[in-house]
Amino acid sequence: MKISIAQTRPIKGDISANIDNHIKFIELASSLKATSIFFPELSLTSYEPELAKTLATTQDDKRLDSFQKISDTKKITIGLGIPTIAETGIKISMVIFQPDKPRITYSKQQLHSDEFPYFISGDEQVILNLDNKKVAPAICFESLQPNHSDTVNKLGAEIYLASVAKSQNGIYKALAHYPEVAKKYSMPVLMSNCVGFCDNFLSVGHSSVWTEKGQLAGQLDDQSEGIIVFDTDTKEVIKQTL
Repeated sequence: MKISIAQTRPIKGDISANIDNHIKFIELASSLKATSIFFPELSLTSYEPELAKTLATTQDDKRLDSFQKISDTKKITIGLGIPTIAETGIKISMVIFQPDKPRITYSKQQLHSDEFPYFISGDEQVILNLDNKKVAPAICFESLQPNHSDTVNKLGAEIYLASVAKSQNGIYKALAHYPEVAKKYSMPVLMSNCVGFCDNFLSVGHSSVWTEKGQLAGQLDDQSEGIIVFDTDTKEVIKQTL
């Protein structure tokens, strides 16, 4: 299968503008024969906890219908980030669009302590079956917690997909942690990070792909918007910046 990750520069709080930008990435991924594309944490709003309550919505938001149409037409799975409304609070979520299927939402289960004032935790792990491969999404902080990768491994995950918004310090940790996860569980790890200012920090990109042996297969820089397409069979990558 060809799975892709995007590295975007989100515009703070501007869902409409970010939707337009996402569509460009999806079209690029499709042109490169990718059958799925995943975006950074809270990619449609930027990672902005203080704005989350105002920006939060649901997977059925009509503004997201264009993604379902593209998914159906181009036969591509899309995972994008947005805060979602729950009965007891707001969740950090990835809304997932699959061709000719109902959209689903995965919500971050393990929050960083800084997020407690703004968000509540999700309570269920999603495992996607894409091209006969089981893909486990993880959202930022939880993807650095050993119990999360261990849990998805027990659920049969074959690919680990980390959607993040990380500063330089966070990237140092990620670049050390994810190759070890890949080797331990013999599964490729893909990390989609954004670039530019988010909340009170600078997100520094370095979106990356590691093979199941923990070898770095491809990586973007710390400033450019771009995409990586990873062929899980040949281990080849295509990198393209925007």
